[in-house]
Amino acid sequence: MDSGLYQDKYRIASTRWQGYDYSQNGAYFITICTQSRRRYFGEIQAGQAVGAEAVLALTPLAERALACWQEIPDHFAFAVPDAFVVMPNHVHGIIFFHKPDTNTEVPATFGPQSQNLAAVVRGFKVGVKARATRTGVEFMWQQGYFDRVIRNEVELQKAREYIRNNPSQWSADHDKADGLFR
Repeated sequence: MDSGLYQDKYRIASTRWQGYDYSQNGAYFITICTQSRRRYFGEIQAGQAVGAEAVLALTPLAERALACWQEIPDHFAFAVPDAFVVMPNHVHGIIFFHKPDTNTEVPATFGPQSQNLAAVVRGFKVGVKARATRTGVEFMWQQGYFDRVIRNEVELQKAREYIRNNPSQWSADHDKADGLFR
């Protein structure tokens, strides 16, 4: 009987797609949250003009998060950042992997993985955290991240729209437990 415990500790089930190779070419929609959902990145400001969209009033750390997102290709040549939004306590982004087609299937192996989605997310998180540490800002990411493999053009457009509209939805969703993932 599986008690959900490993060495008397609770295991957290993986949110990854079982058996999927996260190093292959494709599009990925990711969400990365701050520890305890603390609002390190600023506050949402309502649009000033009638019909204007809400925006995040960026903190310097939020500006660094935006810069780190744009710098991803400097560290991972195969990764192409797409839509991105910084929210008060999380970020959403779409990233494409474009690797040369070698026409050879490489079996999944255990060991260091430097060319997959986890490595890219880890690099992004380290860049933001390093800036916080250098400037004396208390900051922590939540462990892990959430992802969705984007499977077609319709899903891609929906993900882009979600990211674009996320600041305007903040007041309705920010207190919901599942508001980050819809």
